[in-house]
Amino acid sequence: MGARRSGREAALQMLFQLEASGATAPQTIELFWRASADADFEPDPEGRLYADTIVRGVAHSLAAVDARIAAASQNWRLERMSRVDRNLLRMGTWELMEQKDVPRPVVIDEAVELAKSYGTEDSSGFVNGVLDRIATDLGRTGEAKADAKGADGAKGGGKGAR
Repeated sequence: MGARRSGREAALQMLFQLEASGATAPQTIELFWRASADADFEPDPEGRLYADTIVRGVAHSLAAVDARIAAASQNWRLERMSRVDRNLLRMGTWELMEQKDVPRPVVIDEAVELAKSYGTEDSSGFVNGVLDRIATDLGRTGEAKADAKGADGAKGGGKGAR
């Protein structure tokens, strides 16, 4: 598993915890890594940094991120989405908005893979469709998969990533 993939997985868990607990992003990050250390989980330093960046970024830009998701998710209010789907969409939307060095296919594919692991049977298709629309709305089009592998250290391929 690549550093950014493990970072995204940790970020999803922290975003879930952040929303459930009502704690601040710095508190959530500190508690998450303390609990991870207690469980003898030693994260990759780059993955940890990326996870922290995502959590802080989403928390800081939550209103703008949620507005993008609401505009792209036809007939689905944010509060009606599952907590996993909502936080995957927040993470992916923030990456599409702010992490221009990470190609569109990588952001979408990584979110879809996490949806398959943590969401429901329908989560991966839902997350894929909403993030694809957000990427298009942001003008993130025409990004080749060949570029995706080098920019993120992860494979950029996957079902329906464009």
